[in-house]
Amino acid sequence: MQLTAAVSFLTILQEESMSVHTYAHSFLQIILLNLEHRDTGVSNAWLETLLSAIELLPKETLRHEILNPLVSKAQLSQTVQSRLVSCKILGKLTNKFDAHSIKREILPLVKSLCQDVEYEVRSCMCRQLENIAQGIGTELTKSVVLPELIELSRDESGSVRLAAFETLVNMLDMFDTDDRSQTILPLVKSFCEKSFKADESILISLSFHLGKLCHGLYGIFTPDQHLRFLEFYKKLCTLGLQQENGHSENQIPSQIIEQEKKYTSVRKNCAYNFPAMIVFVDPKNFHMELYSTFFCLCHDPEVPVRYTIAICFYEVSKLLNSGVYLIHKELITLLQDESLEVLDALINHLPEILELMSIGGESSIQENKLSSLPDLIPALTAAEQRAASSLKWRTHEKLLQKYACLPHIISSDQIYYRFLQRMFTIMMTNNVLPVQRAAARTLCVFLRYNRKQEQRHEVIQKLIEQLGQGKSYWNRLRFLDTCEFIIEIFSKSFFCKYFFLPVIELTHDPVANVRMKLCYMLPKVKSALKIPADMHLLQQLEMCVRKLLCQEKDKDVLAIVKKTVLELDRMEMSMDMFQKKNYEKDLLDQEKEREELLFLEMEQLEKEKHQNEGRSSSEKSFEKKRRDPRTPTQSLPKNIPVSVPGPSSTPSTSKEIKKSKLIRSQSFNNQAFHAKYGNLDKCASKSSTLAHTPSVSGLVRTAMLSLTDDSFRTRNTSSVPASFSPSPVLPSTSRGTGNTADPKSSGSKDAQPRKATLKSRKSNP
Repeated sequence: MQLTAAVSFLTILQEESMSVHTYAHSFLQIILLNLEHRDTGVSNAWLETLLSAIELLPKETLRHEILNPLVSKAQLSQTVQSRLVSCKILGKLTNKFDAHSIKREILPLVKSLCQDVEYEVRSCMCRQLENIAQGIGTELTKSVVLPELIELSRDESGSVRLAAFETLVNMLDMFDTDDRSQTILPLVKSFCEKSFKADESILISLSFHLGKLCHGLYGIFTPDQHLRFLEFYKKLCTLGLQQENGHSENQIPSQIIEQEKKYTSVRKNCAYNFPAMIVFVDPKNFHMELYSTFFCLCHDPEVPVRYTIAICFYEVSKLLNSGVYLIHKELITLLQDESLEVLDALINHLPEILELMSIGGESSIQENKLSSLPDLIPALTAAEQRAASSLKWRTHEKLLQKYACLPHIISSDQIYYRFLQRMFTIMMTNNVLPVQRAAARTLCVFLRYNRKQEQRHEVIQKLIEQLGQGKSYWNRLRFLDTCEFIIEIFSKSFFCKYFFLPVIELTHDPVANVRMKLCYMLPKVKSALKIPADMHLLQQLEMCVRKLLCQEKDKDVLAIVKKTVLELDRMEMSMDMFQKKNYEKDLLDQEKEREELLFLEMEQLEKEKHQNEGRSSSEKSFEKKRRDPRTPTQSLPKNIPVSVPGPSSTPSTSKEIKKSKLIRSQSFNNQAFHAKYGNLDKCASKSSTLAHTPSVSGLVRTAMLSLTDDSFRTRNTSSVPASFSPSPVLPSTSRGTGNTADPKSSGSKDAQPRKATLKSRKSNP
């Protein structure tokens, strides 16, 4: 009841339920009286209420109601609890008064409490000196607060010395260079030297503040002092692991366990400060100065230490920059760690870490590149297997989500043979829905960046046959989830070519839950259509909706169908109001389709490049044999064409054209695969804010599509195999004319027939 009253009193003041004067008259005295409650928990609750109220009360009220009575409450004749409360109130009041009032009314009480006979009071007042220093300014801090801190740092009580040390570290920015070098540095040096002989709790605090300390004193260290602090840090990183820091024979098991916990806390704090120590030694000196320490922290026997260094791994990678290849092996070690907590901490920034390593490896020697690291893929697959076999499904889900970055890190074939099939297995066998959905989305990203058409067709066929037409209704539900991701990630043409018909076929599914999920999805399906090219698909969609309205027997599904029909009608009615937004959405879709076409073009050009390389090598070997005087002329085959020198340069010109196209495709490849995989999410989030309705009719829309898609249609029909050409094993529609043109008829050869048709149209208007 007391705790609730304390919170209620503060809420009344914060919500301004009454005037401040009324509040001070009615409630402030009750708060002050309860500060000395015999129950410590109740007393602390009322103290927190008072400290929060001080921020809101006016200066005059604070002076008369709190500060003036505080003079008597801080005297030695009062109880220890009363004096401790006075210390905390003084630290809070400092920010409410000017420097002159603080110097005259507050500082005498501060000095008195710093010299209190009880070490608890001295320690408490010492921790408030930082707030007091911020209120009185730099000059008074140097003349009043710093001498008190120096005296408290030599106190007989270890807790007081510890409080003085931590306060000094937090106030380093307030002191000038002379004070740091002449006063603070000797104190810190003495504190560090005596820390191993004192209680381990001092070592815990020292290890936690060491990074901030080295940063604050960085400019005043001599080379010798710099080396001493570095060696001190290295010693703390292995505290409790070396034989000289072992336990004495007189210690009982409980003392040993307690000491081990403190040593673990020290090493954990050292791992937390490791990025700051890299800055302290300069990243260029990492390999010589800190690599061995980093290795020890990554292989520490205690999980909290490895967990902390895994959290810091991304910061370490950024600091090392081009030298990040030095910690490749440690990344593999943490990926293979037996504790899932360590893995969970590491994968928070796994895409960024892998990207830094792939970029940083390029500036190093060939052996250090990420692509040549043989243990990376086994470590990634083992990490996923270990997460899958545990009960921590959230870690497994996060890991699968982060694996969507792999197309930008490793090759398409490696993903296909080592990861893509595993995503299928998870979707088919895992029992956790978020994990299945994460695997489905990552599989769609893998499919999006796959470089081989044969592999893409195989994956699409598996999705349709094993999920969309699977015997288990659970698999058919996952198929619909996957199709939602495909609509988000791929172009509209891709979805309509391969997945539109298998999706709407599920309107006849015998399970009501599948039909219900499909009904929710129908607006997204309709938004993927392009009018008038997909008018036949729109008619099939409307036919399926009519059948659902007429034949559906499940009342829940029927209710959703009716709502969906209204939403589909609204999409058509509001179409003309969002022409600009639809135009922007179409631009995003065309960009996706352009990328998909270029992926296919890259595949075709690379095949031609390999064929040309093989042909040129055979020609070179034949030319060598022909020029060999030992080779008789009669042995030459008659069907080999002999090149006659002349003015014609057609072969070289065609080679240059193909070469330029290959360079252009490869430049796109570099852009696509070295960009962050989050770009897909950005495109998806941007497109989700646009209208979900494509334009169904209108001359503007028709002209726009004909102009923007003209070049791609021309290339699609003659230069490269169609982006979404119908395969005999895949369901297809009449969207686009997929031809079976000879793949060799690429390049600029498609310009000739196109010019002829244009000419014939002009001659016959």
